[in-house]
Amino acid sequence: MNTCAFVGDLASRLRHRVQISTDGLDQYKRAIHQVFSGAVDYGMVVKSYEADPVGAGRYSPPRVSEITKTALLGEPEEELISTSGVERQNLTMRMQMRGLTRLTNAHSETLRHHKTATALHYGFYNLCRINEAVRVTPAMAAGISERVWSVGELLDAALTGEVK
Repeated sequence: MNTCAFVGDLASRLRHRVQISTDGLDQYKRAIHQVFSGAVDYGMVVKSYEADPVGAGRYSPPRVSEITKTALLGEPEEELISTSGVERQNLTMRMQMRGLTRLTNAHSETLRHHKTATALHYGFYNLCRINEAVRVTPAMAAGISERVWSVGELLDAALTGEVK
């Protein structure tokens, strides 16, 4: 149910045919088939891991032993079937939002606080922070903004709903 709602929301925001990559979660396969009805290029990445002994104090993930890419819908380009971008974005979010870090007592008291913290993180990340690789903000690189926003401008826009 939630996966179909998420994929449906994604589909409603797209103007052109895209390529989507997911991990092997079955809910994604069903939702993408149902929502896009073939109007997408979709591939899946499944990673197999080495069997490392799990002991107390182990914090690092196991090593990847094999990666299998499968085209499931349309004609996805195999070299572009990857979840690395979203995995990196998730890491960035966890590192910059203390409430999402493992083994911490920092957390949002309410769902509203969590949503607000997440929105402010993404606003800052996309509008205020210059990406070192492209030397502009992600919003500028995407043609959404022509300038770097100040944190004050971001907060004003969040509080008033107006962009200056």
